[in-house]
Amino acid sequence: MVKTNAKPGDYVEVFFVKTSYKGILLEVPESEKGIVLLKIESGYNLGFSRKDILEIKVLKKFQETKEAVEIKKNPEKPNIAVIITGGTIASKYDVKTGGVSALTNPEELFKFYPELFEKVNVLKVEIPFMKLSENMEFKDWQKLARTAEKLLNDSNVKGLIITHGTDTLHYTSSALSFFLKNLNKPVVLTYSQRSIDRASSDANLNLQCSALASISDIAEVMIVGHASINDDFCYAMPGAKTRKMHSSRRDAFKVINGKPFARVFPDRIEIFSEHKIRNKNKVKIDTKFEDKIALIKIYPGQSPEVLDYYTKNKYKGVILEMFGMGHLFLKKWSKKIKEIQKKGIVICATSQTIYGRVNPLVYSTGRELKEAGVIYLEDMLSETAFVKLGWVLGHNDWAKDRKKVKEKMLENIAGEFNNKLGID
Repeated sequence: MVKTNAKPGDYVEVFFVKTSYKGILLEVPESEKGIVLLKIESGYNLGFSRKDILEIKVLKKFQETKEAVEIKKNPEKPNIAVIITGGTIASKYDVKTGGVSALTNPEELFKFYPELFEKVNVLKVEIPFMKLSENMEFKDWQKLARTAEKLLNDSNVKGLIITHGTDTLHYTSSALSFFLKNLNKPVVLTYSQRSIDRASSDANLNLQCSALASISDIAEVMIVGHASINDDFCYAMPGAKTRKMHSSRRDAFKVINGKPFARVFPDRIEIFSEHKIRNKNKVKIDTKFEDKIALIKIYPGQSPEVLDYYTKNKYKGVILEMFGMGHLFLKKWSKKIKEIQKKGIVICATSQTIYGRVNPLVYSTGRELKEAGVIYLEDMLSETAFVKLGWVLGHNDWAKDRKKVKEKMLENIAGEFNNKLGID
């Protein structure tokens, strides 16, 4: 097999009998030591068997640079705060592995996108944790809310940006929508689908628009991100009505059963829906949360015995994501639903259709389930319903009273319902 002094990160040329390839040499797992991995200029990774390679020639050695970043503040610009939590927007390309790795300090984020500072000063930066969003849980939402409360009640801070991974961003935005009470300033959650050091990254526009949204008069928890696949403008979207709708597109997030608050361009905002206005309230947090809850997607022929697991493990509530307007195989499920509700488990219904709303009164199936005690959650998103149920049941004085739980679940607390949405 070929011998070489090339190391991961080096720019090399790999020679074969009739051809050669140039690219960055990548690390390989221990189990694949007979393979050479190369990232070519197109961005794709190629794998070769070492025994087929004649020579690996180093064209340029990898040198890791750590340049200092000086962030200058302009007293004429408004001050904002930034919370960094992890995810792709807080990652950069790792030359050695071909993947991405977390940034080590906030200056690394800011050096890639100095445009963030064209409209604002970043007065304070907090990093309560660094996690990929799929690894987050309710305790992280609580920590994030506590950090946000402190920054929002700082009179020197005009608004707040939170950078976050995309996969569970809409869970976090829903949680903050319930956790942050008496909101006084914009809370802007933003993201990127591609790491910040890639030419195709969506972080640049998202951060510029987030900066402008954070100093606007929209005193709401919102997600700000690409409105289309182009780098033209972003939408400012309500935290409890927005969902990730694509795995990789720049415009992954969409408002469901509602409208964005505004279009946000790098230099201006066009507001076109109702919102709470910036004020002088003192933000308080209410982060009570019951984590013994579940979100279950109903599928054809599903056995209701799945609910026995939640009964056995003392769960307090379940969101059933049902068909259409809120249906399931009634003959199978009716008895079990009544049985577990008698044991104290709260059952709520949302729809798998995403758009539209559940309505138990259209068909006899829905009417029977409603009479059995199932709480139909109108046009609420399933993910928002999951978060809200945990928040409601986290309040012991509410959780003890089933009528109070139903009242709170059907109360429009954070804009999670669109009361103007009709049924076509």
